[in-house]
Amino acid sequence: MTSPQAFIVDAIRTPFGRYGGALSSVRTDDLGAIPLRALMARNPNVDWAAVTDVLYGCANQAGEDNRNVAHMSSLLAGLPLEVPGGTINRLCGSGLDAVGTAARAIKAG
Repeated sequence: MTSPQAFIVDAIRTPFGRYGGALSSVRTDDLGAIPLRALMARNPNVDWAAVTDVLYGCANQAGEDNRNVAHMSSLLAGLPLEVPGGTINRLCGSGLDAVGTAARAIKAG
């Protein structure tokens, strides 16, 4: 039996910002919803209701009750409530760890 392969077929990211800079007033989950909405718009043929997980790398989860940036961002982007989300904090390595975690989950089936 062969394990499924994981591929990155499209990608987008949020901008970097300075502490106290231009993005400091933007809620983390609002910022996280922006690339999800963009991916959904760029890929209209994807059945977004069939998404089984949303993983985000986020070093500083901040804001009112913002314990799971990935799930809150997916809800703000319009994904169904039933789509789970997981936020990974590995400080500077958060984004890369999120990609690796997603790839392992896909390969595990």
